[in-house]
Amino acid sequence: MTKKKAPKTPSNAPIVNRRARFDYELGDEIVAGIVLSGPETRSARDGHIQLKGSYVTIRNSELWLNNASFSIKLNERGNPGARSIDTEPRKLLASRKQIDQLGVRKKEGMTIVPTKLINKGKFVKIVIAVGKGKKRYDKRETLKRRDQERDARRAIKHA
Repeated sequence: MTKKKAPKTPSNAPIVNRRARFDYELGDEIVAGIVLSGPETRSARDGHIQLKGSYVTIRNSELWLNNASFSIKLNERGNPGARSIDTEPRKLLASRKQIDQLGVRKKEGMTIVPTKLINKGKFVKIVIAVGKGKKRYDKRETLKRRDQERDARRAIKHA
């Protein structure tokens, strides 16, 4: 018999925006709900979402997730593995108090960035953080520090 392939990402594993930690100095985090349709929810559970380059805006006292790529599976008979990439804005669900706090931070020049997408039971939640963009030299400094720490750990391990 043939064995079934294990899924690449377990359904409860979070989808992480690793680039956000590199590009921004992140501060406060908020967990918000996200409004999705059925196929979008399925792609979120299967791990077919790309958060790289996405950001959150506030319009009419509502939070909107922009530029997040959802790879939605199409149900076509002729092409069973067909997928469509969808990057339209999606509404985020948060309390009025949280939205007002984010609005104040946004006016201070901060950016709201999604850091994780979590599957909680039948709900899909997104963790958003407020951060300030790093300059290019800050990013280089982060890389240097990371390399030095890695070399130090390597030296301790082999000593």
